[in-house]
Amino acid sequence: MNIEEYRRKRNKNIQKNSKFKKYVTGLISRVLVTIILFLVTLIMTKNNASLKDLINKNVYTKNFKFTKARNIYNKYFGKHFAQPKEVSQVFSEKINYTKSNLYKDGVKLTVASNYLVPAIESGIVVFIGDKEGYGNTLIIEQIDGVEVWYSNIEIKDVKMYDYVEKGSLIGEVIDKNLYLLFQKDGKYLNYKEYL
Repeated sequence: MNIEEYRRKRNKNIQKNSKFKKYVTGLISRVLVTIILFLVTLIMTKNNASLKDLINKNVYTKNFKFTKARNIYNKYFGKHFAQPKEVSQVFSEKINYTKSNLYKDGVKLTVASNYLVPAIESGIVVFIGDKEGYGNTLIIEQIDGVEVWYSNIEIKDVKMYDYVEKGSLIGEVIDKNLYLLFQKDGKYLNYKEYL
């Protein structure tokens, strides 16, 4: 190895180390700012009852909106965190149904027996459980902020706060009826815009 090759190799290593150091420094800075903001919020809520009530009302009483939190984080700290990872779809199909009827605030779709239900859009699972009149329900808050209720399904390998890709399998219909409900900011939306 001659002196020129050695210098080129050394310069490449220095550049790689420099990029890594910048990334680590930026990450540590964002984490420290987040911790400081969290601690300041805790101290302020301890001393201020009205702020404590405001936080309790907007965080614990209402549904927490992951998409709004992600957008705020990306606006102030950059898009290095909370970005969905790129994966290829394993189960990719749209919802196929033979008949649709309005049901309460959503729609009842007639589907085939043992129908496998795909996610309409990518998002985060924010609820799994029983909803009165709908049965076993899974709610996904989509990237666009729309909450979609998938009801009357047996849930497959999906847990709370999982990130679900568009078209991926979320469950199997219990009988031949799939109930869907679309909601954003407390308002019910027309299902025809999403199917």
